Amino acid sequence: MTRTNSSLVRGHGWVRIFLPFALGYYLSYLLRTVNAVISPLITDELGLSAASLGLMTSAYFVAFGVAQIPVGIALDRYGPRRVEAALLLLAALGSALFACGDSLGELAAARALVGLGVSACLMAALKGFAMWYPPERQSSLIGFIMASGSLGALTASVPLEIVLPALGWRGAFWIIAAVALLAAVLVLRALPESRQETHERSLGQALKVVAAIYASPVFLRYAPVSVFFVGGFMALQSLWVVPWVMNVNGLDLSGAAKVLVALNLGNLAGQLSIGLLGVRLARAHVQPLGLLRVGYAGMLVVQALILWSTLPPLLLWSVFGVLTAVNSQTYLAASRAFPVALFGRVSTALNLMAFAGAFIVQWGMGIGLDAMQAAGADLRNALAYGFAGLLVLQAAAFVPLLGRADVRPGQGTS
Repeated sequence: MTRTNSSLVRGHGWVRIFLPFALGYYLSYLLRTVNAVISPLITDELGLSAASLGLMTSAYFVAFGVAQIPVGIALDRYGPRRVEAALLLLAALGSALFACGDSLGELAAARALVGLGVSACLMAALKGFAMWYPPERQSSLIGFIMASGSLGALTASVPLEIVLPALGWRGAFWIIAAVALLAAVLVLRALPESRQETHERSLGQALKVVAAIYASPVFLRYAPVSVFFVGGFMALQSLWVVPWVMNVNGLDLSGAAKVLVALNLGNLAGQLSIGLLGVRLARAHVQPLGLLRVGYAGMLVVQALILWSTLPPLLLWSVFGVLTAVNSQTYLAASRAFPVALFGRVSTALNLMAFAGAFIVQWGMGIGLDAMQAAGADLRNALAYGFAGLLVLQAAAFVPLLGRADVRPGQGTS
């Protein structure tokens, strides 16, 4: 970190650097989850089928995932200020177009533009933290930035539902478009200039570096946990928790909704805890890999209890939510084996694995449930087998983390 950047961090770094990033990631998570609340209104107004609604909603994830590799290259070449500001303008445009949409095609295209527009919100923040803050502060900052995302998810639930009768879903998206435009302006005006000097003179050379990252032993060490822990959590949070507690624990829809809120609040509490304790943990030589080991071991234990114990589901899913806060440390743990100049590409490569994992786990569990039910199993047992399968995959992914920590060339272990 340069002397100029050190002075910036000691001065107004929290306001000038953290808050614009936090607003961007808040919007990213709000836009990711907003359709769960507004979908009944859109369906009634436009007469969309369930399949059409699913297609329109998933356009966000497709565009988000496809953007990860070019976003990583752009972050390392042009820096987070230029990349995130430009993309947030696309998010504002996509939100405005969504507010005007009158057909499935228009809404799906607008949602894809939104997904592209927020595709750098987390990765740009992580890149900026790696550039402008010392290593001992990065776990803490990531905890706080992830907490801002959790607040976005919570905003897209009960608070949005309360204001929808007055605003309508179109009015809500006009407000989101305005906030996205404000976020773009804040990022452009507040963040310091940070154009990166890279050795690659062509796109082909940059893609060769990306390919080398995917083939590196360090990336292959962390990719499985990104797929099955990070992606697995996303799949459970966005779909499978509710069917599980209703069919296995016997809760009604109201009880299932409470469990989902408890899970999200637990995740928020975990992120805030890492934010508050991250610097102290780093000074006590607790590295991101150590947090991953403890958190993932705890997740395996709690999920086993969810499967086989009779403890209250509200308690178990709350604790599970707290432990999932360590997911964000995967990006730090892996990136510390690479030069800082490659942080954008390393983190987006892992993020692509997480989104691929969410798709694989969500769709794969659905296919498995259909197959088991077709073979005569009831839904309760099919869910148990599916959840147990995920637990086995997570345990296998956890094993590579038990070796020594990875460090950048020229660094010693600590």
